[in-house]
Amino acid sequence: MSIRHTTKARRGVAVGALAAALALAVAGCGSDDGKKPDGGGGKTSAAAKDDRSGDDGPDSEPAADSSKTIGEIKGPNGIVVTLHSAVRDNGGFVTVNGTVTNRGDQPFNAVDWRSKETEMRSRSSVSGASLVDQAGKKRYLVLRDTDGECLCTTGLSGIKPDESRPLFAQFPAPPSSVTKVDFQIPTMPSVGIELTG
Repeated sequence: MSIRHTTKARRGVAVGALAAALALAVAGCGSDDGKKPDGGGGKTSAAAKDDRSGDDGPDSEPAADSSKTIGEIKGPNGIVVTLHSAVRDNGGFVTVNGTVTNRGDQPFNAVDWRSKETEMRSRSSVSGASLVDQAGKKRYLVLRDTDGECLCTTGLSGIKPDESRPLFAQFPAPPSSVTKVDFQIPTMPSVGIELTG
């Protein structure tokens, strides 16, 4: 057998091994015990897309549940996050809704609120938020979709002074026995909130 044929054969074996490894990796990443959310995941993704497309304008409305306040975080430069609800749903998720308000005198960009993950596509989001169960010593991170986006508000850039924007983030639900958690956003103090639903 010539060197040329040997090289081709080795390449074929390498390509086959690489394809098999990729197939195993994809199969492992997609495993979720065969369970899918009861439709809540699709609704959340649609809500996330609607929220992304609508939160860049100055006429954005505050979160729908804005009459109720379950917690408030005051951060640097006059930024205030008011939390309106933290609701469990049947799909095993917790959705936190709130409003971010710029009470400062400079435009605000939420780039420091994003996750440190390099795969995240959105640069101004609350993808770095978390829920912390102090008693159970567990931290719950914002969920991601298959496109690498967080299931959370994105496009939080250019928030003008005295402007408010709706904010949401979806997390895996802690066990049903957990009713109180801390909500955290990078660069901001945490706040204790109660889970409902």
